[in-house]
Amino acid sequence: CKLLNKPYLRSTSIQCSLCLLLNSHFLTEAAIRVFIFGCISAGLPKTEANWHDVISDLKIIEELIQSIHIDASLYTESDVHPNCKITAMKCFLLELRVILYESRIEPLNDTLENIIFLANSSLSSNENITESGCKECEELEEKNIKEFLQSFVHIVQMFINPS
Repeated sequence: CKLLNKPYLRSTSIQCSLCLLLNSHFLTEAAIRVFIFGCISAGLPKTEANWHDVISDLKIIEELIQSIHIDASLYTESDVHPNCKITAMKCFLLELRVILYESRIEPLNDTLENIIFLANSSLSSNENITESGCKECEELEEKNIKEFLQSFVHIVQMFINPS
C-alpha cells in the first residue's frame, strides 16, 4: 500500500480499514464510537517520531542521489547556532522545495514531499518563536547536495536532542 511509505499517513490506512469494516454488517453503537475516535485520531498531530522519520527519509535521498546526477548548489547552514535552528530549518525546507520543483524523479519527489510535510508539522509547535541574529537563507554558503544533506541531518539531530 502506497500509504505505508508515508509515515504521516500510516495511521490513516488503519482508519480506512476500520471504515471498510464498519461498512459491513458490524454497524453497532460501539463500532460507531470506535470509528469516530479513529477519524479524530487521524487528524491529531504525531510529532513525537516525525524528526526520526525525517532522518530516515534523508537517508533514502542520500541513497537515491548515488544513482542519479543532481547538479545543484543549495544554500546550506553548516554551522548553525542552537538559537537559530528554526530559521535554519526553514531555509533547508525552502531548498528542498527547489529540488522538488526541478526534479522529475518520482521516488525522490515523494520522499521530498514527505520530509517537507513532516518537518513543517513538527515546526508548527514553534510557530510563534522568533529568532534574532540568524542568517537569512541567501546569506548562507552554497554547497553541493551531499554536503547539504549532511548538514540537514545535523540540524534535524539538533531538534531530536536539544541541548
